[in-house]
Order: sequence, then C-alpha cells, then structure tokens
Amino acid sequence: MSAQAHWEHVYGTKAPDQVSWFRPHLETSLAFIERAEPNTDARIIDVGGGESTLVDDLVARGYRNVTVLDISQIAIGVTKDRLGKRASLVTWIVGDVTTADMPVNTYDVWHDRAVFHFLTNPADRVAYVEQVRKSVVPGGHVIIGTFGPEGPTKCSGLSVDRYDAESLHSEFGKKFRLLDTVKEMHETPFRTIQQFVYCFCRVK
Repeated sequence: MSAQAHWEHVYGTKAPDQVSWFRPHLETSLAFIERAEPNTDARIIDVGGGESTLVDDLVARGYRNVTVLDISQIAIGVTKDRLGKRASLVTWIVGDVTTADMPVNTYDVWHDRAVFHFLTNPADRVAYVEQVRKSVVPGGHVIIGTFGPEGPTKCSGLSVDRYDAESLHSEFGKKFRLLDTVKEMHETPFRTIQQFVYCFCRVK
C-alpha cells in the first residue's frame, strides 16, 4: 500500500478526535509560531496539517497567509468543511512533502508536528530537509515536533524514528541554528501518554 493510500484509509475510517495525535489546540506549536512571527502577514506552512486544529487557531489569531500541506485529500476535505467560509483564507496542498513541487524562498515559518518521525528511510529525510531549505526564507523559522526517546515505536500501524533534541537537529545540519527545544507529554484521546520533542530553529 502506498503512503497516500495508507493515510487516506486512516482518515477515512477514524474521526478527527480518534487518532492518537489529536489535541484540541496545539499549544506548544502556537507558542513557537507566535514567538517566531507575531506579524500576522507572515507566510506559514503547516506540513501534515491534515485534520489538525492548528489552522483554525492561526486564522482566528488573524494570520492571513497560511498554507496546509497533507498527503490525504480526505483529511484536507474534513478541515475545509470544518472551517466553512474561512477555508478560502487558506492555501491547500495535497501531496507528499518529500516530493511535492514546493515554492522557492517563500515561507517565514515551517511547522511540522508528527510527520518527520514517519520518515524512516534516510533518503526521505534528506529529501524533506532539502524541501525545507528550498522553501523557507533566510532568517525564517522551522518548528519540528517528533516522538521523543520515550515515545512510541509505531503509530497508525507504521514504524517511526524517535529523537532527542540533538539527534533531531543533526538531521537538519548547520544551516539551521537551534534556538530552543521543548519536551511535551501529550495525552492521547485514549488517555495514554506520548512523549514529543520539538526543535525550534532559524534558517541561516
């Protein structure tokens, strides 16, 4: 089964609040985004945004240049329906982040919560980092959240890689200056706990 088919199945068979990564609000992500770019004209991309509520909260805070990329058309459709008329304020991209045709020097903030840890193939990680380098403006910010060292080893039937702050930052290299890291203990809808690690970087 292709990656896209896998995720279409996941989103087609589970309600938005019945996947383990669901949170009503992504507080850690929002804090980093507002720290990176309080200017509501900032160009922000949420990679793997799918059915996440982050886009709702960004639009509610007045951000006017938000893009959501996800491999699942179903997930994006659910979020568009939830936003209603506000969906027209957002740019939507259906595609695999490692192969999508991304714009050059466009985004002020790149946000990813829970995509990068699915890239267990080193070539996919290299392709992902190249997409970030291509798309984020010099001086822009990158926020990546993955499972931490004590996080799950599998998610949605797929193996994942777990990271501490040092190993996650090392995947990106010297072009990305590490500004801050945060550990988050995420409570899933099933009352289990998942450890996340976030890296907050500036592109040199």
